[in-house]
Amino acid sequence: MTDSVLLHTDAHGVATLTINRAEKHNAFDDVIIAELTVKLKQVEKDDAVRVVVLTGAGRTFSAGGDLGWMRSMAKFSEKENMEDAMKLAELMDLLDGLPKPTIAKVNGPAYGGGVGLVACCDVAICTEAAKFALTEVRLGLVPAVISPYVIAAIGERQARRFFLTAEPIEAKLACQIGLVHEVVTPDILDETVNMLASNLLKGGPKALVAAKRFIAEQSPDRKALKKKTAQLIAELRTSKEGQEGLTAFLEKRNADWIK
Repeated sequence: MTDSVLLHTDAHGVATLTINRAEKHNAFDDVIIAELTVKLKQVEKDDAVRVVVLTGAGRTFSAGGDLGWMRSMAKFSEKENMEDAMKLAELMDLLDGLPKPTIAKVNGPAYGGGVGLVACCDVAICTEAAKFALTEVRLGLVPAVISPYVIAAIGERQARRFFLTAEPIEAKLACQIGLVHEVVTPDILDETVNMLASNLLKGGPKALVAAKRFIAEQSPDRKALKKKTAQLIAELRTSKEGQEGLTAFLEKRNADWIK
């Protein structure tokens, strides 16, 4: 294991998971996905942990999938890409279904898969400086694996706009469409998250688990979508359009479909 994901649990049982890759804007690759998965399972089993906070180091929450990693994966077979995509799908499913309350402490921009992490948390608080975007279509891809969670958060109507346009979503608009619950100034982000965690700690541990389970039972079976969404991103990563989109972005040029 590396220190790419930090875990700190305070005396009250609040565990903070920090994606610790500030130099890469907390973009995730296979290493981050594996480590975040391991540490989420760790806090899930730890009876001392009552609340989980997810955040990013530095000024960015998460830039989503590391493009260099995705480009390298595009050279692998569709089967290998399917296996890789399923690991991300499992991570999102684990975070979404974690029995303990989760808070996304959005300290800065969140793009692509980073938006998925936000949507998987029970409560999301962001700073005024936070921006969000689902930019996958501009790379010849789609926000496939994260789509069930993002659509659950913002609704199909808003997803139609932001999945297709890939336009940036300012913090205030993110709150209006339901992606985050509250927007605060950077200087009170810690205080706001701590207060929210304190309120959650007042709930009975078993009651909180039951409440989350009850809510999940009212929703469509998103677990059945894991394989379908992973298959889609695997196909697109290895497609001609997907490889052109990723290559064009990394080479800082327009993709060949932009005239």
